Amino acid sequence: EVFGDDSEVVKMFESLGSIPYFGNNRLHLDSTEMNVYGYDYGEIPVFDDSIYNQRIEYLASQTTLPLVFNAHVKRFIDLYATQRRGLTGRLLGLSHVYFPMFEEKLDKYNMPLELKYLAMIESALNPTAGSRAGAKGLWQFMYGTGKQYGLKSTTLVEERYDPLKATEAACQCMRDLYRRYKDWFLVLAAYNAGPGNVNKAIVRAGGVMDYWAIWPYLPRETQSYVPSFIAVTYVVSYAAAHNLYPLDPGLLMSGTDTVIIHEPLTFRQLHETINVPMEDLKTFNPQYVKEIIPATDSTPYVLRMPTQYALQFIEKEKEIYAYKTQEVIEQEKILKEVSKVSDRTVHTVKKGETLASIARTYRVSVSNLKKWNNIRRDVITVGQRLTIYTSGGPMATTSSNSSAVGSKSPKYHVVKAGETLASIARKYHTTVSKIKKWNNLKSDKITVKQKLRVS
Repeated sequence: EVFGDDSEVVKMFESLGSIPYFGNNRLHLDSTEMNVYGYDYGEIPVFDDSIYNQRIEYLASQTTLPLVFNAHVKRFIDLYATQRRGLTGRLLGLSHVYFPMFEEKLDKYNMPLELKYLAMIESALNPTAGSRAGAKGLWQFMYGTGKQYGLKSTTLVEERYDPLKATEAACQCMRDLYRRYKDWFLVLAAYNAGPGNVNKAIVRAGGVMDYWAIWPYLPRETQSYVPSFIAVTYVVSYAAAHNLYPLDPGLLMSGTDTVIIHEPLTFRQLHETINVPMEDLKTFNPQYVKEIIPATDSTPYVLRMPTQYALQFIEKEKEIYAYKTQEVIEQEKILKEVSKVSDRTVHTVKKGETLASIARTYRVSVSNLKKWNNIRRDVITVGQRLTIYTSGGPMATTSSNSSAVGSKSPKYHVVKAGETLASIARKYHTTVSKIKKWNNLKSDKITVKQKLRVS
């Protein structure tokens, strides 16, 4: 049994049904032009083994990878082309997002371009994929290996999720493995199982440096690794022959651009200031696991977004850094109140003390002492407990002030030329979504002299 229900390759492939990219309604299917064989909808073509063998022999003639057809490979062809063919359309769609980048990096290192298919079996092209062993990202780096190839893992940034950096690291890793084994299938086996397991298998096979010779001595998961690689290479290359077509992923990497971030920034700030969709920020920047970019002048970070928003960012960069989201404003209010409460002290009056001496001790005014404790005259008694706020905050009036704020009349703003909902929201320290809600706006379109409620 080359694969079973517990196969990591199969589990990763089946996760395509739930990855975030397919939850944003971008993808649609239009196979009319691609259906060059005239298949009926849902028709599943069946081919003789000799056809599979002939096609894979042709693919092998176009690369330095020793592609072959056998029973192990056939089982995975059946998985991708028949059993789970609905998921294969998603895999084909995602290939349009990531393959151009993979090919560019593989070409940089003079490696076979077909190695791009490795990420399909490693992660099903899910940049935030994770295995039960702890591997992460498109190329499934373990923590130690990722660190070895320069991928940083912190509370805020997981570079194993960064498509560009992880691809660079994967190319370097495979290059180093090829220098050791001089055989691409042994490289794939070592990438999956580690050089130690491959070396042991080579010894048990009598020192033969050939994947199929050491196959019986490899871990079970690695036994399915190269067959699944050959199968996915075949199915992607002959997708139309199997009546398989990519789901259109809509926005591609080519429709995005990068900007350099020099100050701490959150996805929410970007969303509220230039209206870049949160889903786009998450899709193209999965490495920022808390949606926070911890950038500084000395340690800048790269952010990818659709090109039109990248241009807006460049125009409004300083404003965006300075902008406080509504969430931050609310947090600051809470922290301010907590700070006041934490400054509260209860003092028990001792013999000989007066309001004036107690006020001097705590560096507050007598009038505040009297106000906080509802004292009308300057008389206090031994043992009396006095509440003192060392910050000087008038906490005695907090509740009444709070109710006053809650009942405050709404503010209105008359739209001027050149203003947008985002700029008005910044001016009044609120959010675009709140202004739209208060004014029953269905879109972001506003007109000059329009009167808007802003609080």
